[in-house]
Amino acid sequence: MKDSLGIAGKFARAFIDSKLTPLIISASILLGIGAVLLLPREEEPQIIVPMIDVFVQMPGASAKEIEERVTKPMEKLLWEVPGVEYIYSTSSPGYAMAVVRFYVGQNEEASIVRLNQKMSANFDLIPSGASPPIIKPRSIDDVPILALTLSSSRYDHVMLRRIGAQLHDQIKEVADVSEVKIIGGQRGQIRVTLDEARMAAYNVAPASIVGALAQSNRQLQSGSFAAGNREFLVETGGFLHSAEEVGNVVIGAANNRPVYLRDVSRIEDGPEEPSDYVFYGTGPAANHSTRADDPVATAPGSDTILPAVTISISKRKGTNAITVADHVLDKVEKLKGSLIPGDVNVATTRNYGETASEKSNELLLHMMIAILSVSVLIWLALGLRESGIVATAIPVTLALTLAVFYFYGYTLNRITLFALIFSIGILVDDAIVVVENMARHYELPENRGRSRVEIAIEAVAEVGNPTILATFAVIAAILPMAFVSGLMGPYMRPIPVGASAAMVFSLLVAFIVTPWASLRLLKCHTEHEAEIKEGWTTRLYRRVMGKLIKEAKWRYGFLALVALLLLATFSLVLLKFVRVKMLPFDNRSEFQVIIDMPEGSTLEQTAAVTREISDYVRTMPEVTDYQMYVGTASPYNFNGLVRHYFLRRGPNVADIQVNLVPKGDRKAQSHDIAKRARPAIQQIAAKYQARIKVSETPPGPPVLQQRHIGRAGCVHASHCGRRRQCRARASAAGKRRCADSSAVAARRSF
Repeated sequence: MKDSLGIAGKFARAFIDSKLTPLIISASILLGIGAVLLLPREEEPQIIVPMIDVFVQMPGASAKEIEERVTKPMEKLLWEVPGVEYIYSTSSPGYAMAVVRFYVGQNEEASIVRLNQKMSANFDLIPSGASPPIIKPRSIDDVPILALTLSSSRYDHVMLRRIGAQLHDQIKEVADVSEVKIIGGQRGQIRVTLDEARMAAYNVAPASIVGALAQSNRQLQSGSFAAGNREFLVETGGFLHSAEEVGNVVIGAANNRPVYLRDVSRIEDGPEEPSDYVFYGTGPAANHSTRADDPVATAPGSDTILPAVTISISKRKGTNAITVADHVLDKVEKLKGSLIPGDVNVATTRNYGETASEKSNELLLHMMIAILSVSVLIWLALGLRESGIVATAIPVTLALTLAVFYFYGYTLNRITLFALIFSIGILVDDAIVVVENMARHYELPENRGRSRVEIAIEAVAEVGNPTILATFAVIAAILPMAFVSGLMGPYMRPIPVGASAAMVFSLLVAFIVTPWASLRLLKCHTEHEAEIKEGWTTRLYRRVMGKLIKEAKWRYGFLALVALLLLATFSLVLLKFVRVKMLPFDNRSEFQVIIDMPEGSTLEQTAAVTREISDYVRTMPEVTDYQMYVGTASPYNFNGLVRHYFLRRGPNVADIQVNLVPKGDRKAQSHDIAKRARPAIQQIAAKYQARIKVSETPPGPPVLQQRHIGRAGCVHASHCGRRRQCRARASAAGKRRCADSSAVAARRSF
């Protein structure tokens, strides 16, 4: 045996016949299985981008006054916080809002603490009449993973809201559930309508009625007393519970008799004035729904629009979306027939746990198919035994890579699984090189009669240094992708991290596991022919390469062919036969229609336009169901989190959430369906001067807008470092509502 074995040969000599090697293989596989079971499954990778909303109210102030007295001083303070990248501010009549976005990768808790400390230390600068700032951190875990829509042909918005409130309390008890929010419905309200003539007759002023109601609708602790060797607490007053109790409130006296509230007003116990509407409808593909809890049998017809209430559920950070969603749905299923009446339909209008499970299972299946395909290819090229060796090395490498994902804090999502599938094509190279060289050495005539262990070690040592160099060359090409800045950096980072880890593990497996498996699976020929027979692939290679090396016309012709193919490849992009994109469109089973009516539109007018658009949506053959949110925002997704769609309020805004059949049951991609719907929806919106956006969940990290356009009108010519402040007048439609849209000042500082 040669004395100079190198790193590869030393590894092979240590583990080729060691009893530790099968233990290493078993431990690696178990680590991978444990990682698959323990890794939280989500649709999107966790991106740490601290984003904090700051709200300040100043009732009665105009947008200009808010901007000068609140927004500008607040921006100056916020820029003093370390790590701030952008500040988007909006000044509206009565309040100001600033969205503070920190650099990607900043510690979330530390950023929140620094911002809170900065604002708290400057409370003395708050102008008179302004409220203390309300600070609300935002993160990807705020995005609801589950949405349940309650609808009924029997109950109205008030009763559905009451049922939803009780269901809300039950869902909050489920483990790992974070925020639960009720969207839509109307609360109960006791309305008091004063009668001017009666008030004049009894000489009662409205101000005294307000004071009397406040005095009667409270309960106080008034002390305590001791009796019978026990201490008793005394509470006086009480809260009003019914219209009768409200009518019995004494508001004054006239003609030596008490004047009750019912004497000077009309009292009604009913729903509050509607500020929003939520409706539920089904499409032509309602019967194709594969969601187990969808009430297909009792669902409304395609022409029926029912009042509805939606409950959105978010999960805690670092928990498994699939597990949380399943537990909530199990809880709701048990409540049917008791808390949830039988004539109330409960439709799962969003289940990111289910979609995360589908995508992860699909990618795991594709990973298994890739492993099988590589093994079959090696079987055809090298042989069945060689294929078995490589088929042993690949799962060990992938299992160790999954363990790295777990210890690194990643989740099992489409990006991490894509990294594994991407790695399969490059991690098999090391094992193939080692296996092929060992098989070649076993067939060499000069190795006849030698120890198989010595032959194997020499074969590994021979290709060790080139294999190490090739592996680190691949890592050097992939790893820089991990240092990409911006949102795309942490979003795509699992690919270079996973691929680099897989390459390192594949190198170790090639020097530890592959020689051990080859020693037991490969045959060592004891008798050799005078000349080793070459396979047809080797003969073909020799024939082609011989002509390319020896004959100039073949050599230059081959180079010309390569150049021609290269130019043809570039022309595919230039001629737009192949479109260049960072990421392909995601084939989701949903999209949104976002509607912004002109300022001053009433809630009923917005509802009518939304209904007309939904009438078209329900004719699309791929639609299973849809929900109309008029005057309020629908449950937001990752895109809506960044764009702050959840703050949409007012009578001139509306959303339509459209759910499609699963991608396996339709031929068209969700992007093509949205493109098909857009012209017809825009035509309807144009009749009412409405602005619409057909919004799809982007395949990568979302941005605030697809295009940022800077207008003239910069009022700050001075620059401080990389910071520039510009101010532009903008309409608040679709973002914030005010009485006069021209009075809204929107600012972006960067």
